[in-house]
Order: sequence, then structure tokens, then C-alpha cells
Amino acid sequence: MKSLFVHDQQPHLSLKRAGLLIALLCFLVILLGLYLQHGLGLVPCPMCIVQRYLVIATGVFALLVGFSKGTGIERLGVGLSMLSAATGGGVAARQSWLQWFPPEFQSCGRDLFGMIESFPLQRVLPMLLKGDGDCSSTEGALFGVITIANGSFLMFTLVLVLWILALRQGWR
Repeated sequence: MKSLFVHDQQPHLSLKRAGLLIALLCFLVILLGLYLQHGLGLVPCPMCIVQRYLVIATGVFALLVGFSKGTGIERLGVGLSMLSAATGGGVAARQSWLQWFPPEFQSCGRDLFGMIESFPLQRVLPMLLKGDGDCSSTEGALFGVITIANGSFLMFTLVLVLWILALRQGWR
């Protein structure tokens, strides 16, 4: 078994290992989300669903890197995984903002699929990021402090940090 550390005690994280680790992390986050939804009965808001799709995209692109044989595919996978993680982090940050500073008018609004069926995509995206009463809910917060959106933001940030560490290691 190879050591995770090189001789000078710098962490060694190859792109393939990072891809597999990130894919595993994303898989576990999706399992947690499904448990929160189906096991505990927490209904995801539209922004939560968007974050879920971005976790899946991040994981699929990371898995592509983990099993790729060529550097071109690795670069594409890393770039797309980082892009989806950064986008997911932005959505999670916006939702966290809505939770810290909830809108004055609380409403349930339409669900994600109802919005997609009723409006063109260029109108759906701003509606999602605007949020509503459901998106500002802090139900299910860990220790009453870390909301699901905060945890999602931390996960997306961790993914970006892992990719940056793996890329830095590859540049040496």
C-alpha cells in the first residue's frame, strides 16, 4: 500500500485519488440528503434540489477523473467538477444568506419541477436564487447552528480545496 505522504512530509494527493475521494464524498452526501428527506421527512426546497444535482455532477466528473487514462480527460473532468462545485457553493452560500436574513414575505412558492414546466429557463434560474419561505428554513440544523445549506457550502468548499491540493501536487 502506498503512503499518502511523500518523503518531505507534504501530503500527496494524485488527481485520480482526489477524483475517487471526491466521488465517494459526493455519494455519501447524496445518501445523507436522501436519508434526511425520506428517513426524517425533511422536504428539500428548490435550492436544495439544485445543490443536490450539483453534488451529483461534481461526483460524476470526479469519478471520470478517477477512472480516466488520459490527461485531457483528467483536465476536463477536474475543470467541470470544480465548476459544478463552485456553482453549488454559490447556491449554498445564497441559501445560507437567506437563512441568516430571511425575506419578510414567507411563501412556499412553486416546487422546482412546477417552475420548470411553467416558465422558460431564463426565468427559472433567478426565481431559484431568489428563494422563498422554504429556502430560508433552518429546519434540521445540526446543534441548532449548522444548517443543511451551511453543510453543503462546507462540502463544496472541501471539494475545491481537495482539487487545488491535488493540482498543486501535480505541478511539482
